[in-house]
Amino acid sequence: MKKIILVLALAALSAAPSFAQKDSAMMDYRRSSLYSLLINHNDQKFAEEISDVFLQIPTPEKYNDHNLSVRVVSMDTKLKDTEVVQEFIDNNQIASRLVARWFGRDPFTGVCNVDLVKSRGLYDANEFDRELAARSQRGIAMLEDAGEDLISNTFLVVNDIRYVDREKTGKAIGIGLRTLGMLADIATGSSAFSDLGDSMGSMMETLKGFKVNVNTHLYQLVWDEETAMTFYKDYYCAEPDEAKKNAFENNRGKFKLKYVGSQRSSGKNVSFIGVNLDDPEQMIRKACQRAIDENIASLQKNFEAFKVKTPLISTEPLCADIGMKEGITEDSRFEVLEAVMKDNRIEYKKVGEIRPVAGMIRDNRYMASEEGAAGAELKYTTFKKVSGRDFYPGMLIREIK
Repeated sequence: MKKIILVLALAALSAAPSFAQKDSAMMDYRRSSLYSLLINHNDQKFAEEISDVFLQIPTPEKYNDHNLSVRVVSMDTKLKDTEVVQEFIDNNQIASRLVARWFGRDPFTGVCNVDLVKSRGLYDANEFDRELAARSQRGIAMLEDAGEDLISNTFLVVNDIRYVDREKTGKAIGIGLRTLGMLADIATGSSAFSDLGDSMGSMMETLKGFKVNVNTHLYQLVWDEETAMTFYKDYYCAEPDEAKKNAFENNRGKFKLKYVGSQRSSGKNVSFIGVNLDDPEQMIRKACQRAIDENIASLQKNFEAFKVKTPLISTEPLCADIGMKEGITEDSRFEVLEAVMKDNRIEYKKVGEIRPVAGMIRDNRYMASEEGAAGAELKYTTFKKVSGRDFYPGMLIREIK
C-alpha cells in the first residue's frame, strides 16, 4: 500500500493536519460528506412542488456538501424496498461519480487533483508537500489518514417522499357535520344547528394541511485499502493520460456504495403555526424538511458510521451549536473528544461526558422561530459535565447511543 501511496505523492498531492486547539476561534473540524437525492413520484399530487422545495433544502451544516449534478429522480411507481434504489445506484455508477468529485477529476482528460481532500482534511499544503516529497512515513500516514477519515465517510441519502392527501378526510368530516346539523334542526324545529353545521363543514373542507411520508435510505461509499490502491495506481493522473482515463471509465462499476439502513417519518408532529397558509410552497417546504431532518437525526443515532461530531464553542457556559433538529433531548448523552496525534495520524480520544441542561436545548428546526417553539430563541444548546477533566473550546462532542 505504501508504494502505491507514493505514486500519488509523486503526482503532487499536498497536505498536513491541523486539529482542535484551545483557541476558541478554531472551530474547523473534519465532517462527513453527504450527497442527498430525492425520489419523486410523478403520479402524485404536488410532485413538482415537492421537487422544487427539496432543491431548496440545504445540506445539514454538520456535513460537507458532496452533491452531484442530479438531485431529483422521477419515478412513476412506489418503492416497496431498496432494490430499485440499488439498481439506480449501480446503473448510474453513483459511487464512481462520488470518488471523481473527491479528486476533482476532469471527465474529458482524466486529470485529478486533491484540492478538495486538502480543504476538508484541514491540511497545510506546504508542510505536507515537504513530507511527501521526502517520501517520509509521516507524509504517507497523512495521506492514508485522509482516505480513511474523509473519503470513506462519504454518504448517499435517498429520500422517497410521498404526499398524503387529506382532502377526502376533510370533505367527509364536513358532510358529517352538516348531517348532524340537519338532524338537530329536525329534532328542535330550528335552523340554528344547520347553519352551524354548514359553517363548521365549510371550515373543515377548506382546512389547509400538508403531510408527507418520507422513507430515507442511507448508503456509505466503500473506500478500503484495495479500492484506494487501485484508484491511485490505475486511475489517478496529475497530467493527461489517455490510458488511465479510459481505465477509470471502463471500470466505474468497481466502486461501490454499501447499504447502511433506512428510516421512516410520517411528519405527523409538524405544526403549521407560523406558516402562511396562502403560500403552499412554504407549507410543503416545512413538512418535507422537518420529516427529512427527523430521519437524518434517527439515522445518526442508530448507525455508528453516520454519527456526527460537533465542536464545543464555549466552556463558560458549556455549549455547542446543536439542538432539536439533530434529535437532542434531555435524555441525550455526549462523549467529549480530543484530537491527538498517534503514529502520524489524527485520532480522537474520549476525555469525558456531558448532557444537555433541561430547558436549555435549542430548537434549531426549520421555522421553529416562526411557530414560537420553546427553545427557538436560544443560539446554542447548553450542557453540563457528567464526567471528565477540564474541557476547552474546539473539543468535539459526539452523541452516545
